[in-house]
Amino acid sequence: MTMKGQKAIFRFAEFVLLFFGIPLFIYFDRDFIHPSIIILPVLGFIFVVMKTTTGFEFRELVRWGIPGTTLMRNGIVILVCLLLMLGYVSFFEPDQLFNLPRANLPVFVAMCFFYPVFSAYGQEIIYRTFLFRRYGNLFRKRWHFILASATVFSFLHIVFYHPVSMILTFIGGLYLAWIYWQTRNVLFTTVLHGVLGIIVFGVGMGQYFWLDMPV
Repeated sequence: MTMKGQKAIFRFAEFVLLFFGIPLFIYFDRDFIHPSIIILPVLGFIFVVMKTTTGFEFRELVRWGIPGTTLMRNGIVILVCLLLMLGYVSFFEPDQLFNLPRANLPVFVAMCFFYPVFSAYGQEIIYRTFLFRRYGNLFRKRWHFILASATVFSFLHIVFYHPVSMILTFIGGLYLAWIYWQTRNVLFTTVLHGVLGIIVFGVGMGQYFWLDMPV
């Protein structure tokens, strides 16, 4: 086996350990650690790896430059997602409609501010920027990257112990990975991710993404 082949095998093993091993560890030891706590140390590791092994620059994290037409198209997508999720909850789980805003409005308002910054941003860095930069040689084609990103993003949500969270994040992961591939803009995907998350918690599906949600 060539040196290049050995390197690819080790890189793939690292990918599996990081993106499947950590969620499985949390899943099988749910009393040991809360899923949200793991993001900060993982981000610290990721920044060190990207800075030392790729051409990553921190200014990538705040770069914008998104054309107005792209904003409009994705605004329509977000609106359709809102209507679909609202329709789903209204039809299948009407008792859960607007559950968090109705039961605990201050928590919902706080979540609207904190979720995009402290959860969505970190997840987008990990599952889009880091995955693209660190494992781009494993997933060279567009759909290879998009599928890999959506799969591991969905698998992360195994820690919430419900298939709905994994299904929704797989669909959302395909969308966000597609946008990242097109724009290479993690701030934009974070905004989209954050808005989608606020919609999920607002319409009444937050219980699938928040252990012990205060409702």
